[in-house]
Parts: sequence; C-alpha cells; structure tokens
Amino acid sequence: MPSTAHPAALSGRRLPNIWDIAALCCVVGALVAIANAARSTLVPLGVLEAAPIVLDPWRLPDYALRTTLRMFAALFASLLFTFTYAPLAAKSRRAGLIMVPVLDILQSVPILGFLSFTVAFFMRLFPGRVAGLELAAIFAIFTSQAWNMAFSFYQSLSTIPADLDEATRLYRLTSWQRFWRLEVPFAMPGLVWNTMLSMSGGWFFVVASEAITLGDNNWQLPGIGSYVAAALQKQDIGAVFWAIGAMLLVILAYDQLLFRPLVAWSARFRFETTASATAEDPWVLALLRRTHVLRVVGEAVGAAFRALTSLRLGRPAATARHRRAVSRLADVAFAVAVAVVVAAALRKVVGYVADTLAWSDLGETLLLGCLTLLRVTVLMVLASLIWVPVGVWLGLRPAWARRVQPLAQFLAAFPANLLFPPFVVLIVRFGLNQDVFLTPLMVLGTQWYILFNVIAGASAFPGDLQEVAANFRVGGLLWWRRVILPGILPYYVTGAITASGGSWNAAIVAEVASWGDTRLAAHGLGAYIARATDAGDFHRIVLGVVVMSLFVVVFNRLLWRPLYAYASRRTNLG
Repeated sequence: MPSTAHPAALSGRRLPNIWDIAALCCVVGALVAIANAARSTLVPLGVLEAAPIVLDPWRLPDYALRTTLRMFAALFASLLFTFTYAPLAAKSRRAGLIMVPVLDILQSVPILGFLSFTVAFFMRLFPGRVAGLELAAIFAIFTSQAWNMAFSFYQSLSTIPADLDEATRLYRLTSWQRFWRLEVPFAMPGLVWNTMLSMSGGWFFVVASEAITLGDNNWQLPGIGSYVAAALQKQDIGAVFWAIGAMLLVILAYDQLLFRPLVAWSARFRFETTASATAEDPWVLALLRRTHVLRVVGEAVGAAFRALTSLRLGRPAATARHRRAVSRLADVAFAVAVAVVVAAALRKVVGYVADTLAWSDLGETLLLGCLTLLRVTVLMVLASLIWVPVGVWLGLRPAWARRVQPLAQFLAAFPANLLFPPFVVLIVRFGLNQDVFLTPLMVLGTQWYILFNVIAGASAFPGDLQEVAANFRVGGLLWWRRVILPGILPYYVTGAITASGGSWNAAIVAEVASWGDTRLAAHGLGAYIARATDAGDFHRIVLGVVVMSLFVVVFNRLLWRPLYAYASRRTNLG
C-alpha cells in the first residue's frame, strides 16, 4: 500500500534539527582534538624536554585529552587483536594448543619490565620524533586491554549453544556470515563489559607508560600518567587528588557517551525466548533517535554493514555427518613440532641464565613463587566470595547495573600505586607484617575482572530459564547450585583466569611499596623481579619472569582450564 505521508513531512525528516546540530558540534570537536593530538606526535623529541610536566591543575584538561586518545587508540588495536586471535584459537584445535597458553603467559609476564625494549623498537620506526614514544605508550596500554578482551571472545566462541550452531549449518552460512551473524552477536554482551573493564584497567599502565626511561634519557609524554608520576615524585598530595578528580571526570564522560549506550545496545543480543527486565535507554541513544540527518546516515551505514556481512565469503561449514575425522598422524607431527620449538627456547633461556646463576638461585625463585602463588590463591577465593553474589544481583537488575557502572569503572581504573602512601604509613606506624598487609595491593585492580564478568554472565542469563526456576519455586542454595552458578560459570572462569594472571603481573608492583625514603618489600617472586630490575640484573629478571610464567601456565592448566572445559561442556545453554 503506498505511503500517505505528506511530502513535506518526509522531506522534513531529512532536514537537520537542533539535535543534529548538537551532535554535529560534538563530532567536530572530537575530530579537531584528534587532529591536534596527531599533529603533536610529529614534533621533534626536543619539544618534550623544552615543555616539562607542570603540576598546574589548569593543564589537566589537555593532559586528560591526550591520555584518553592514547587509550582509545589502544582499545581499537585491542579489538582488531580480539577479532583475529580469539577466533583462530577457538576454531583451530591445533592452533589453540599454542595460542591459549601464549595468552596465559602474556597476561602474566610483566610487560612494563620490557618497556625499554619496545621503546627502542618504536623509536627506530620514527627516529627523533615523538611518534615513537606515543606508539610505545599505546602498546603498553594495549597489553593491559587485549588479553582480557581476547579471553572473553574466546569464551563466547567456545560456548555457542548447539541449536544456534546447527541452525547456521542448516542455512549453509559461510564462515564470514557465521562470524557476523552468530559469533559476534552472541559474544557481544560479555565483550562489551570486558571492553569497559579493559579500558579502566589501562589507567594503571598509563601511569607507567607516559613517563618513559631509556638509558640516560627520560621523557614524559603530556598526560595524566605523567602528571601522577610527577606528583608522586614530588610527594604533592594535592596534585594527586587533582589527578584523581580529572580521571573520574574522564571516566564519567566516556561512560555516558560510549559505554552506557553500548551496554543498552548489546542487551538486544541476549539469547532468550521471553521478554526480560530492561532499563530505560540512556540519554545519548535518546538524543540520536531524535536527530534527523544523523539517523538517516546511521541507517545507511547499517545497511552497508549488513550488505558487507552478508557476502558469501568462505565456505559453508560442514554438517556433523560430513565432517572429516581429525588425522592422528597430523596431531602427532604438530605436537612434536611444538615440543621441539619449546625445547629450543628453554635451552636458550637456560644457557643464558646459567652463565651467572646457580641451582640455588632457581630454588630461591621457586620458593618465592610458591609464596606469591599462596597470596594469589587466597585473594582469588576472597574476591570470588565477595563479588560473585554482588555481580549476580547487579546482572539480574539492569537498572541497578547501569547505576553502579561508572562507579565500578572508576574503582577498576584507580591506579593501585596511588594507595602506596597510606599503606606504607599504616604498616610503619603500627608495625604490621609486610607479607600480609601488602598483599591486598595485588588484587585491588584485578578483582574487578571477576565482578564485570559475573555481571556480564548474569545479564546474558536467559529470562525464560529464570521464569522456569520461579515457576518451580526453586530458591535458596538450590537456585545457586542448579540455576545461576551453572549459567555464569563460563563467564566467571574467564574473569578468574584474567584476574589471576593480572594479580601475578601486579605482584611486581604490589610486593614492593615505597613513599618518600621509606621502602617496604614482601617475600615473593614479584619483589624478586622488582629488585632485579632496579639493579639491572637481566639474568635474574629472565629467571624470575620464566618462573612466573611457568607458575601461571601450570596453575591454569591444573585448575582453570579443566574448570573451563567443564563449563563449556556441561553448562552450555544449547
């Protein structure tokens, strides 16, 4: 039936209104800021030395803008890494045997200890220019974001319901169509929450990556991280509080403008057959819906994206009846090749370390590793007991989840080293045990991986299963054991793996705390690596990092990976 709408009304929908003008001003302002920041990366390194970081609060808006652009550049790189690395690890069994342990190692290896090597590499790409330092800082922030996001996407790809998987095979969707029509939408709720957490977790690396030292050279990129480093060095508590305030405003800004709309948008991809509780759309989405021109542009972009993702690229997946059996001979050859490569790498490491160290040094690092392992285990148990119930409660109540969303992001973003002064003062003042009371610093920034993943899991829990449990009056401990815990288990394991690896990484900073001339150190592998780094003892640095990676891989293989396989096999909703 032809439309009866008046032509003037149809043309009016394509004319800009006041909301288009407001949105356009925001877009133009963002583009101008990005252009100015990009232009500043092409200046010579001498400009940084001529303009040192000053603790004037009026400079914080410019510093905050620079830091935010670096974090979003790292976030974009993390998304590219996630959409390439995780699918390959999840879909290729042989590749996964290597790529998943590599992720375990990467999230535990103290990347900041090797920042000098990456700085030298990037500075060779742009000799004498600030762009090399900018790329090094972005890479350091990338290392704090990519592993968590890749684990989240990998978990979602491993737990796709069987009926959805079979539907894509019956409709003979190609690998390209399946990726965009099934895998990405199914992973979107968890990926959005983990992206928020990764963005917040990057603030810890910002503090260390914007103040760069290479040999006798010391550069400070304009940003909140350099501002905090200068404030801590000068013991200026007032400047520290100004930096915290600026960081809070930045987090509130990108929460309102980006992540809150993304969380609301990702709710449409929940796997369920009944309506569930929803919260009102955030004001940014409401503003975009009131625009005329931007809405038309958005619809055009969406149509182009749908056309692109509908291309029949790749081959349709074979049904179960036609799948080829895996070659045992190929598996054996692949395993032998991997073993040869690992043995050659270990031989190089052992040869390098054995030049100056003895077996007693290895025994010392193993003992210190056991002490750090004990701390990590206790912290994971305590964090799980606290945040799993809280995350479930928030995930099942979207309105409350959105209310606490900016607070959770701020707490996750709060750099743990800003809490060193009060911890050091309290420990010295009351003569407390350093091995016990420095331990909480290890989990302050990593416990939120558990909370955010549990919220994502509870948010994605099907509403029809909740209704079934309510109709059968399932409650109390039975509801926890039979309903919600199996439903969120894959998400919890993902958060626990990342939190555990992050705690090992944070041990290098948390087991050694200082304020002014007072320096405290706990007994552990993190303090061992920190002392070796300060002394420039590369043999002990390599030994400590290898032992730490060994502990993480073995711990994950003995506990988290079997639990992850159980969650994928027994708690799949398909």
